[in-house]
Amino acid sequence: MNTLTVRKVIFKTEELFELQLERGNIQFEPGACVALFSDSTESRPYSIAAGTGEEILRFLIRRVPEGIVSNWLAQRQPGDKVTASAPFGWFRPGHAVGSRSVFIATGTGIAPFLSYLRSNPQGAPELCLYGVRRQLEAFNLEELQQIDNFYLALSQEDDNNHFHGRINGLLEQIPFADDIHYYLCGLDTMIDETSSWLENHGVAYTQIHREIFFYEDGQL
Repeated sequence: MNTLTVRKVIFKTEELFELQLERGNIQFEPGACVALFSDSTESRPYSIAAGTGEEILRFLIRRVPEGIVSNWLAQRQPGDKVTASAPFGWFRPGHAVGSRSVFIATGTGIAPFLSYLRSNPQGAPELCLYGVRRQLEAFNLEELQQIDNFYLALSQEDDNNHFHGRINGLLEQIPFADDIHYYLCGLDTMIDETSSWLENHGVAYTQIHREIFFYEDGQL
């Protein structure tokens, strides 16, 4: 276990925030998760959103009303201590050698893709689709808009600059090729629907990579 110092807690909305921790000696690859513990020894896994060259760890967190860990983390102040596990997990955006990538995320599921982009600024994906309820909930939008083929889907807000509807309304933008791998991160419903859509369009199961986020009981 690692005891890490809180640097900042930055709220985007009342329920969404970025937690920044001093990195210590933790080494990780983009896509890795870390279990963060509350003072009651409850823990939840969170994907790292920081680049591998940063001196801090970043986590994008949704504060759930009954969530033990997310509420405790939201109340931390600079200088407080948080216990963290070693990095773990098998989700590795852009990791397939000699291949191109498509990134698809909802909500805080954009975290591993931000980690990848911050670690590999020259390795932009062929396409990035990001779905949130309202534009205010989109993390690091200006950074993501530097990707040539980036689309934001707003399911509960009508905005002339972005697609209005669920992210599956943008699936027709997805390119197909034998060397493209598809990385999906977010809610299970999005991942199930998108995986089925890709397979129905001839994408091999082995080229679809999934990281499911859950929000029940405060997880993620």
